[in-house]
Amino acid sequence: MAKPDVITLTGLRAFGYHGVFDFERREGQEFIVDLVVGLDMRPAAHSDDVADTVDYGALATDVTAIVTGEPLNLIEALAERIADAVLRHPLVQVVTVTVHKPSAPIPTEFGDVTVTLTRERA
Repeated sequence: MAKPDVITLTGLRAFGYHGVFDFERREGQEFIVDLVVGLDMRPAAHSDDVADTVDYGALATDVTAIVTGEPLNLIEALAERIADAVLRHPLVQVVTVTVHKPSAPIPTEFGDVTVTLTRERA
């Protein structure tokens, strides 16, 4: 199988209440999500019809709903939940999700914390 074409959505920001500490669940913080979505874009390229591709606006809406939704302890679990939602779009073959937690409660100066995972359609 050929390597799929990709849609990349970076820097999607949403406020959520994920974390293992009570204050994270109470106060919340901003999370940033990047997606790399693999699919065959040839049908859309030929038809020029959004129905033949993945609507990245819909992806952004789905991801925002997950980040702002039910709190999870780990950003690993958040990334998995996002990947599952993206793979529910029927044209998606593979997705790489990166969740950034730039305000993670780490007791030393740092730039960012990320978790990245890749999932394929079964």
